[in-house]
Amino acid sequence: MTTGKVWLVGAGPGDIGLFTRKGMEVLQNAQVVVYDSLVGQGVLSMIPDHAVTIDVGKRAGNHTMPQEEINRVLLREAQKGLRVVRLKGGDPFLFGRGGEELVLLKEHGIPYEVVPGVTSPLAVPAYNGIPVTHRDFCSSLHIITGHKKAGRAYDIDFEALVRTKGTLVFLMGVTALGDICNCLLNAGMNPDMPAAILQQGTTAGQKRIVATVSTLKEEVDRQGIETPAIIVVGKVCSLAEDFAWYEELPLAGYKVLVTRPRDLISSMAKKLRVQGAEVLELPAIRTEAIEDNEMLQAAMKRLLEYQWLVFTSPTGVKVFFNKMREYGVDIRTLGNIKIAAIGEGTRKALLERGLLVDLMPEVYDGENLAKDLAVKCEKGTRILIPRAEVGNQELVAILEETGAVVEDVPTYRTRFEKQDIIDEAKEFERGKIDCAVFTSASTVRGFVEATQGLDYSKVRAACIGKQTRAEAEKYGMKTWMAQKATMDSLVQLVIDMKNEGERQ
Repeated sequence: MTTGKVWLVGAGPGDIGLFTRKGMEVLQNAQVVVYDSLVGQGVLSMIPDHAVTIDVGKRAGNHTMPQEEINRVLLREAQKGLRVVRLKGGDPFLFGRGGEELVLLKEHGIPYEVVPGVTSPLAVPAYNGIPVTHRDFCSSLHIITGHKKAGRAYDIDFEALVRTKGTLVFLMGVTALGDICNCLLNAGMNPDMPAAILQQGTTAGQKRIVATVSTLKEEVDRQGIETPAIIVVGKVCSLAEDFAWYEELPLAGYKVLVTRPRDLISSMAKKLRVQGAEVLELPAIRTEAIEDNEMLQAAMKRLLEYQWLVFTSPTGVKVFFNKMREYGVDIRTLGNIKIAAIGEGTRKALLERGLLVDLMPEVYDGENLAKDLAVKCEKGTRILIPRAEVGNQELVAILEETGAVVEDVPTYRTRFEKQDIIDEAKEFERGKIDCAVFTSASTVRGFVEATQGLDYSKVRAACIGKQTRAEAEKYGMKTWMAQKATMDSLVQLVIDMKNEGERQ
């Protein structure tokens, strides 16, 4: 039997943009993924569908699976000859018990690699405007576990820490915040030393409380804090208000669900992340080309007979030209045929194949595409529309009223997608997702299929057009519609929704 292999992969502090390229490459090739509760949802959403997932649910003070059992799980799966990824929040070797997990693998001759991750003691202060070192304030950084067993004293030399005059970062210490501050004060630290607690850094849940060592516990009790959070002590904390940058981004603190098909989702997600949003990529649908498509194959043999070729989506473009190659049809066969596209995304997909569009409506929907094209048609005009199996029939009806001969050829099917790692319905019920972005009526239906039982009045829906909006309203969602059916307009809509919510 082929020997398997284990990769210990650091997932970073939460923001998927801080997940390393090597980590992503390893994850995409995994057959088994063993993951922690501290792994950011953005990274979890990137686990490939073909991988078996095992949730070991480790958090400070709350372990779903004992460490010894996790070690055995890694060994067992690797002994099956599988590629196993142990996905851990932060860095696997910084209080991640990665060293312990390697011992059993080493004893049994299982090969392994370690992929470091961006660690929260550096990233989270940076996202809060706190440089952990600054030559005007300190010359050292110390990272300490704040976790201790109940009823026991810390086995930490606090006096030595105070004498370093460096920045101190305590991980897993929220429940022991009072003890940590008292120990530092008792060890001689100045009561006015700046200190901060940083909640869920690099994500939409980011929150910062800055005070002093003597007042931080009181401020946390007054303002409240959620885990995971880190404690930073040192003069550099006084720079937070001046250097803070994350909250200046238009979508800072806003968590957005994107539901487009996986092959189209990245551009939308990127645009939202640039504006500061935490983006959860959970496709509600997937598209698949119709195999053995005799209807399309017959149409391609008659390409020279058509005056217009009409595309209603980027997916339609991709499938059509893939099928041309599959059927051995030369692109030059298109001859003098004119091309219409429903909108900017479809036009771009055609341009990538070296084709300019002859017609694109100002309003990007099927009705306006049909009306604009109808003006250019006369009786007997032959039109080929290769598109989704279930499409808007208004497009065909308007064109046929002109006497045009329309061939509406299904080229791909839309299937609903569902994943089991992240409970979308629960996230909306808890108010943890601020809005969902829908780019078609089918993404709305796919989302509903994946979240049955959800009270949809809790969903704020950013919709690309009126058909999408009408579908969302059918389920009782609170809806907003983009001014234009483009990705940029949709991003601006999400920004407007956030601003509107802040004003209320």
